[in-house]
Amino acid sequence: MTDVLTLDGKGAALAVAFGVAILFLGQNLGPFFLFEMLFFLVLAALATRAGISQKKHLGVYEATRGWKNVVANGLAPLAVSFIYFLNYSAGFLPRETIAIVYVASVAAVTADKFASEIGILDGGPVMLMTLRRVKKGTSGGVNVLGVAAGFAAAAVIGSGVYLIGGSLVSIVVIAMSGLIGDIVDSVLGYWEEEKIGNKYTSNFACSVAGAVACAVILTLL
Repeated sequence: MTDVLTLDGKGAALAVAFGVAILFLGQNLGPFFLFEMLFFLVLAALATRAGISQKKHLGVYEATRGWKNVVANGLAPLAVSFIYFLNYSAGFLPRETIAIVYVASVAAVTADKFASEIGILDGGPVMLMTLRRVKKGTSGGVNVLGVAAGFAAAAVIGSGVYLIGGSLVSIVVIAMSGLIGDIVDSVLGYWEEEKIGNKYTSNFACSVAGAVACAVILTLL
């Protein structure tokens, strides 16, 4: 099972712990919150295995990922789950809003995953911060296929809100927020190449940016 989800032993153990916590903190929506995370893991595994031979040739294929990946991708959703838990009885925010923000945080890391794993199969990327061509696999590099794949993946994750009565508008907001998170990751990727930060800090910032962007957009609607 860990091979299917591309997590090593420690990563899988921590993912289970995160899953149990999210299930509890999500209260009435705990099963839905957990479903979204599992949905992400399945989609991430599929994206990882797309074009394996080409990725191996480029030296960028990662067969498994560890606990640091789990923290980087799961900490923001866990935090939003905690906010949902605190809000469950107090009711200082609409529950639906927090649920959508939660999905957006997951959508952001999904978008980033697809942008990198699928985008690398296309032509030469450009560094987002400088628009100069860079070699495939360079942090911060983007191309049209990667951006499109990221947006589509965020929308797919976002479609899960239909399970809790969400609307098409919610899905669009989540997809846009996911794309914003992916863009933030690409911007930080430039600094990774300058030895400032790493892929884990960028992934975490990506998920936070997706959640924050979603909250702002929902506030403006």
